[in-house]
Amino acid sequence: MKKTIIYTLALAAVMATSCRKEADLNPVSLNAVDFATSFSTPDRIKAQVLGIYSGLKAGDFYGGRYIVYNEVRADNFINLTTNSVTAYQVWNFTTSNNAQEVTGFWGAAYSVINRCNLFIDGMTAGGSATVGTALAANYIAEAKMVRAIAYYSLLQLYARPYWDGNGSKPGLPLRLKGNSGAGDFDLARSTVAQVYAQIITDLNDAETGLPLSYTTAYDNTVRGHRNTAIAFKTRVYLTMQRYADVITEANKIVSATAPFTATTGVANALQANVANVYKTPYTTTESILSSPMVVGADIVGGQTALGSYFHSVREYKLNDAGIVADAGWKTTDARRTLVTSATVANVPSQLMSKFTSSPYSDYVPVIRYAEVLLSLGEALARSTNSVDARAISLLNAVRQRSDATTTFSAANFATPQALYDAFLKERNIEFLGEGLRSPDLLRLGLDLPAKGTVSSVPSTDRRYIFPISQSELLYNRLMTDN
Repeated sequence: MKKTIIYTLALAAVMATSCRKEADLNPVSLNAVDFATSFSTPDRIKAQVLGIYSGLKAGDFYGGRYIVYNEVRADNFINLTTNSVTAYQVWNFTTSNNAQEVTGFWGAAYSVINRCNLFIDGMTAGGSATVGTALAANYIAEAKMVRAIAYYSLLQLYARPYWDGNGSKPGLPLRLKGNSGAGDFDLARSTVAQVYAQIITDLNDAETGLPLSYTTAYDNTVRGHRNTAIAFKTRVYLTMQRYADVITEANKIVSATAPFTATTGVANALQANVANVYKTPYTTTESILSSPMVVGADIVGGQTALGSYFHSVREYKLNDAGIVADAGWKTTDARRTLVTSATVANVPSQLMSKFTSSPYSDYVPVIRYAEVLLSLGEALARSTNSVDARAISLLNAVRQRSDATTTFSAANFATPQALYDAFLKERNIEFLGEGLRSPDLLRLGLDLPAKGTVSSVPSTDRRYIFPISQSELLYNRLMTDN
């Protein structure tokens, strides 16, 4: 009996030692995603969905710097600090592969893409069964929508515009499976057209899977619903110069006549006063998608926030020769109240004041209903090569919301080109400081204009887009530079 006890204890010790050795040989990765637990409860799954949006609004992405880069590359802002940490190299077109702007945004955007991929993989592996078919479709659609936004955003800075070779130029590594641990992740660049095709596929899937609306104005603003996917498709198709597709998508959420509103899904419409978009509660029907900032939880820091760059710390002032100098933007226009005067370094200056809270808790617009209206109007004019009556009506809708003293008519436009130019100017005024200026210039093949001491950059110049991130070139052996 004694020998049996000793033998049993010895066997147990051997088994325990063996188990420890097995665990040592096959440790659980601290970096890998544990699908078994991450998707085991509805609350954990929802938390991951919200985490995807958290990545989108990171300081290096839509929380600040992505918008800043697209603004300061164009002509409306003058750098005041020559601070290489706060986009000075972007402003004067001297970015290198290892510049913080280049590596930071690339890393932030691909981090969001990987979050989306991991989530979609996890839902396929069992998460859908946890929450049920309908809710799973909603969540997966949100992930696909955010992935599409991330890929679109990367294309605007790291790839040649679609018009250059009809999308045949090198695009991005198109990663559609999650990286949950160590592995071989070498991947060549897909073409610009291939990346756009994936973006459209994701947005089409999102349109099908997203709900028409949520139960709160907050969720209708900060999470994707059906109209969000449709609205973003209008941006994508406009960038590709696929104007007929812009019209098809926009007509789903824009009524045939004024006042223009969405008649299905969320009741998206212009605010009576544009300033309402930029102040609490931020959850307006015009705000199709915004990145929320919550004091004490997840506001971005001073060297990333829009309010820091453009208003409080004053890294940039408005270019006196930019859109603020345009006589067509009347002093009585309500949007002029979003520009303030200040003395900066003993020089009278103008500052963009859409984002002024301290700490930086202003919601950041990702896409607004005003953009959909202007995109639709421009597409109508360009697709018909005419001074289109409905296009003029849409232009008036946005202008007269802020400037009731101006009414455009066909007599104002001697040629279709004059109407195209009016839309570009209206977008320049309406979305000042919201990150659309540089993409608008690039989608049309226009040079990046001179500003201050910086010369213009022709559309054929290598500096027209960013170089590829040094980190990607280092760790992806199949990657090539711009």
